Amino acid sequence: MNMKNIKALLAVSTIAVTAVMIQAPANAQQANDPKFNKMMKDGFRAEGIAGLDRIAQDETQKFCSDPVFANSKQGDKMRDKIQKMNMDSIKQPSDGKYIGDWKNGEKIAQSGRGATWTDKADTPIGGGCYNCHQIDKKEISYGTIGPSLWNYGKMRGYSPEVVTYTWNRINNSKAYNACSNMPRFAHFKLLNEQQIQDVMALLLDPASPVNQ
Repeated sequence: MNMKNIKALLAVSTIAVTAVMIQAPANAQQANDPKFNKMMKDGFRAEGIAGLDRIAQDETQKFCSDPVFANSKQGDKMRDKIQKMNMDSIKQPSDGKYIGDWKNGEKIAQSGRGATWTDKADTPIGGGCYNCHQIDKKEISYGTIGPSLWNYGKMRGYSPEVVTYTWNRINNSKAYNACSNMPRFAHFKLLNEQQIQDVMALLLDPASPVNQ
């Protein structure tokens, strides 16, 4: 093999190794960091229903924990994979009904209770929707991390496409945005099917005050 071919081979090898290094997930970096592992071990403990499994990242969380890679050209394909994986995990309502009771939906949106170490396993979990969204204009306190949902159905209509999109988004928003800040309510069993149907009603029932 002549020198020209050797140089070409070395160049290709370097590119391949570099690509692997760039795509190394955040968990691999963390696994080799004793200080990080000690901090995680010392900083958390299992208590009540809150187990140490909560600090174990799944593939989606690992991807988003490495923003340099996630926002790189190399991360684009992985982003598509992550979003498809989350989309495929979404289950449509078992009874075929997407719309529940908007009054219950408002209570769920208002509540941020549940899933803490002080709660029992059967404690109803709230959606905490007002933490990130404006929903009903009568509320004077709400978050702005997410878009306003005021007049959600009135502005978007009530087509099957809108209904399905809304259902999917509440269930698992990472199906549309891999690193969305919105919780994966169904994935982590934060809200059950009936609760999601009720939140759907809050947003999409024409009778809901949100759509007046």
